[in-house]
Amino acid sequence: MEEKNNERTIRAWAMFDWANSAYNLVITTTVFPAYYVAITANAANGNRVNFFGFSVINTALQDYALAAAYLIMVLLLPILSSIADYRGNKKVFMQFFTAIGSLACCSLFFVNEQNIQWGIVAFAIAAIGYAGGFVFYNSYLPEIATLDMQDKVSAKGFTYGYIGSVLLQLICFVFILMPDTFGLTKGSASRLSFLLVGIWWMGFALIPFNILPKGSPNAQSHHKNIIKGGFIELGSVWIKIKSMPLLKWFLSAFFFYSMGVQTIMLVATSFAAKILGMPTEDLIKIILIIQVVAIAGATIMSRLSDKYGNVRVLIFVVLLWIGICIAAYFTKTATHFYIVAIFVGLVMGGIQSLSRSTYSKYLPQDITDTASFFSFYDVTEKLAIVGGLLSFGFIEEWTGNMRNSTLVLGIFFVVGLFLLFSLLTAENKAKKNAEFSTR
Repeated sequence: MEEKNNERTIRAWAMFDWANSAYNLVITTTVFPAYYVAITANAANGNRVNFFGFSVINTALQDYALAAAYLIMVLLLPILSSIADYRGNKKVFMQFFTAIGSLACCSLFFVNEQNIQWGIVAFAIAAIGYAGGFVFYNSYLPEIATLDMQDKVSAKGFTYGYIGSVLLQLICFVFILMPDTFGLTKGSASRLSFLLVGIWWMGFALIPFNILPKGSPNAQSHHKNIIKGGFIELGSVWIKIKSMPLLKWFLSAFFFYSMGVQTIMLVATSFAAKILGMPTEDLIKIILIIQVVAIAGATIMSRLSDKYGNVRVLIFVVLLWIGICIAAYFTKTATHFYIVAIFVGLVMGGIQSLSRSTYSKYLPQDITDTASFFSFYDVTEKLAIVGGLLSFGFIEEWTGNMRNSTLVLGIFFVVGLFLLFSLLTAENKAKKNAEFSTR
């Protein structure tokens, strides 16, 4: 096994975040949602679109498509992580999902008013590529960094991701802001952005693919059919987690606050475009601000965790998220949205980075089947995304107002906050018991 805390390996690992975060920013957060709302807007029929015979509100359909993509990953990840642990080839799966994700992004270049249905399908496939690659990327963390370095390395990955995605966003912004200069229309400039994301994603992913180890085989732990064994392995991980009270409390809290965090990140642009009528140019500016603030946020939260502990900082961050949900409900103007966006940026990077490193810290540090443990983590997160998106879309369709959906997300954060306080109590009790046993 390669020596941990190797700077070259850590930089290569972080470059994967640099590569695929462009998808997360341009496709799910800024340009595609704004472009999709623009080409599907139709006040005469309540902004409904036809999706293979079903009439659905445009933004709700987008939420449902992402939920379906993540639900597919929930079913696939146990099988794939089992195979990766068995053969020690997690990098192959990173390459596979990167390939289908980047190609799906490139195909969005051809999406217009006439083929919205297939555009949504490509949008969902791109999400599958992103989610699939990320689980194996995450599972490298305990392999490349020692326990005391995992907060910093995790934050470094997110920082690289924010910087890389902002750079590509700026390039896309040039085309969208000045389409005439390049002989483009606003629509074709947006579609060019989708093509650039696919190229960027695959191109920069070649760096980690060339440097990261392929993974450590763990064949001796797999005695059953690999396909069936994936779910058995997931069940085995859950049995182990049930005997680790801190990890169990953390995953419960993580599930609920992730329902809020991930959904807000995925629907923010659609909210601003639809409810506030903000143009694509303003949306890109706001998201760029969020990304820049998020770079600082991830670093600040990492340093605060060194001083106050991960759980206390997570409690503070979740409290801020509850405030953000309430503020979003009352947001009426672009200025209000800018202010909310700055707070989102501050806590977005911090909560993602700290969640990943907190989970990694609670794991036994001598395990070899890291892909299975991180598969469980990612399955938890993906189920949270499915629940959050379905709730958000359903409330919008039921009430006819997207604002009401933000309050539901606030409830998820409140539940997560309660569970984090329970985790803090359990952690303090465990520390006292450890101190007593050493006397």
